[in-house]
Amino acid sequence: MKCWSSSMFSIAVKRGMQKALRPLPYSSGGLMQVRSAVQSDSESIAELLVSLGYPGTELFMDEKIRQLLSRPDATLFVAVEGSNVLGFVSLHFIPQIALEGDFCRISYFCVSETARNKGVGAMLEAEITFQAQRRQCDRIEVHCHSRREAAHRFYYRQGYSESPRYLIKSLKLHKL
Repeated sequence: MKCWSSSMFSIAVKRGMQKALRPLPYSSGGLMQVRSAVQSDSESIAELLVSLGYPGTELFMDEKIRQLLSRPDATLFVAVEGSNVLGFVSLHFIPQIALEGDFCRISYFCVSETARNKGVGAMLEAEITFQAQRRQCDRIEVHCHSRREAAHRFYYRQGYSESPRYLIKSLKLHKL
């Protein structure tokens, strides 16, 4: 069961053509589209985060989505078929002081296990590229844990390359 052709969609993005959020055929026979997330997507996004190893996010998801939707330097998109959320991506746009272009950071990117390998991830990634280009970014960055080998293969197919040395300092949250 094949869904939409990502090659045609990616070519349109690479050529800088204006892309509207439009429905595309999906393997179940319905239409899939990428749209901006809305507050009512919080339960679906929390469920998807469980598959990434983040249980319990439903306790604070409404507030996190509210925060993301209010920020001009962040955006949240969902891939949907009807009212069914198939995947989502959270993006942040960060100015670079030493380079002309800014960069786009993929904070979270998840496709439902039942929708994987059906073009949903490629469609979301095309939206990421479009948004990054629209905001004059010269790169897209993503941190992907070493255990997520299938995700690494996906990113390589989308044109990403490995950049060594990602350092992290964990901080304890303190209630203010």
